[in-house]
Amino acid sequence: MVLEKLGDSLRATLKKITGAGLVDEKIINELVKDIQRALLQSDTNVKLVFALGKKIKERARQPAPTGISQREYLINIVYEELVAFLGAEAREIVLDKKPKKIMLVGLFGSGKTTTCGKLAKYYKKRGMKVAVIQTDTWRPAAYEQLKQLASKVGVDFFGDESLKDPSAIYSKYEKELLQYDLVIVDTAGRDALSDELISELTAIHSAVGADEKLLVISADIGQSAQKQAQMFHDTCAVTGVIVTKLEGTAKGGGALSACAVTGAPIMFIGIGEKVDDLEVFYPKRFVGRLLGMGDIESLLEKAREAITEDEAADMTDKFMSGDFNLNDLYEQMASMKKMGSLGKLMEMIPGMGALKLPKEMLDVQEGKLQKWKYAMDSMTAKEREEPSVFSSSRIERVATGAGISVRDVRDLLKQFRQSKKMMKMFKGEKDPAAMMKKFKGKLPAGFGG
Repeated sequence: MVLEKLGDSLRATLKKITGAGLVDEKIINELVKDIQRALLQSDTNVKLVFALGKKIKERARQPAPTGISQREYLINIVYEELVAFLGAEAREIVLDKKPKKIMLVGLFGSGKTTTCGKLAKYYKKRGMKVAVIQTDTWRPAAYEQLKQLASKVGVDFFGDESLKDPSAIYSKYEKELLQYDLVIVDTAGRDALSDELISELTAIHSAVGADEKLLVISADIGQSAQKQAQMFHDTCAVTGVIVTKLEGTAKGGGALSACAVTGAPIMFIGIGEKVDDLEVFYPKRFVGRLLGMGDIESLLEKAREAITEDEAADMTDKFMSGDFNLNDLYEQMASMKKMGSLGKLMEMIPGMGALKLPKEMLDVQEGKLQKWKYAMDSMTAKEREEPSVFSSSRIERVATGAGISVRDVRDLLKQFRQSKKMMKMFKGEKDPAAMMKKFKGKLPAGFGG
C-alpha cells in the first residue's frame, strides 16, 4: 500500500477514538499527538504538522452537530483536515484545445521519462490521440527509453538524436504535432536546478508554449520536496506536480504535503512501475484509503476501464441465469487483472483496507488466479464451454500443458462448480434483499486461499 506505515498509524489512532468511552480534552490531545507523530515519521514538514494539529484541536473542542456523536464528529474532523492538508480539491487537466501541450520538468532520477509514458497511456485510454516528444539531449538512454514506452502504450513518438538543441527538436516536428489532441514533451534534468538547466527550460518553454508545466518529483526526497517544488515553480511557473515512486517509500508525506502548499497542486501520483500505475490525485479519495474508509469512486473507474457496460450486463445475465461456463469465468478473471493487483483493489473497498489482510494471503490469491489463467489457456474450446467433460486424463493433460499441478486444475474446476451452484440459487431473483438473504453464509469455501 502507498504510505503503508502512515496509513497503519492513522487507522490505529482512529481506533482509539472508537474505543474511547468519552471524547474529552485528554483524548483529543492524545489523538493530535499520535497524528503528528505519524506524519513526522513520514517526513512531513514540522511547521505544517503543528499547524494541522492546532486546527484539529480548535475544531474538536466545538460541540458536535445535531445527529452525530462527538466521536463521529472527531473522526470527520480528522478526515476533513487531512484532506485540506493535502490540497483539498483535485485539479485535473482539461483538454479544451488541440493540441493541448504538457511539458514535464524535474531533476535526474525523478522518473520523468517513465511518467511521460504513463501519462500517454492514461489519456490514450480516454480516447485521446496522443504524441510524445523527447527533447532530453543530456541523458543518452532517454531517446530510446521513451521510444520504447511509446511503442508499448501505442502512441506516436517524435525525437531526433542528431540534434543537440531541445528547442530545435520541437520546432522540427511542430507542424506534425498539430494533428494530435495531446502532446507530451519530455525535457532534460540535472542533479540540481542550475543556471544551465534554468536557461534550457526557459528556451524550451518559449518554443513549446506549454499549457501545463508539470514538475515530476520523487517521493523519496522527503522534506526537500518543498524547496525543489518552489524553485521550479519560480523558474518556469509550474502548474502542477506529479509525485513518483510513492509506493516504495515511507517518506512520501513530505512530498505530498509540501507540494500542496506551494501553489502547484499535486495532479498525479505514481503508485508502481507498470505503465498503468498512475492515478489522478484526489485528496479526498487518498485520505479515505489511508484511513481505511475505501475509495469506491476509483474502484468503479477501474472497473469501467476493464469492462464495458454491455459486457457487464451480459455477464450479469449469465450469472443470474446460472448459465455460464469457463469462458465467462476467464473473461471475468481477465477483467480483474486489468483492474490491478488484489492488494490495491482491497484498499479501495470500504473497510477492507482496515482489515490488514496479510500480504502473503493476497499473494497466494494473485498466484492462484494466474495459474487458473494458464490452465484455461491450455484447455480446448469444448472443455471451456462444457467443463463437465473433464476426466482425470484431461485434467493431467491441461496441467502438463500449463506447467502447473493437477491440484491447481482441480481447484479451478471446484471453484467453477461452487460459483455455478451459488449463482443457481439466485436464478430469477430480482429482489436485492432476498438475494442477500440467500447469499448469507454461502460464499464458496475454496476462495479464501
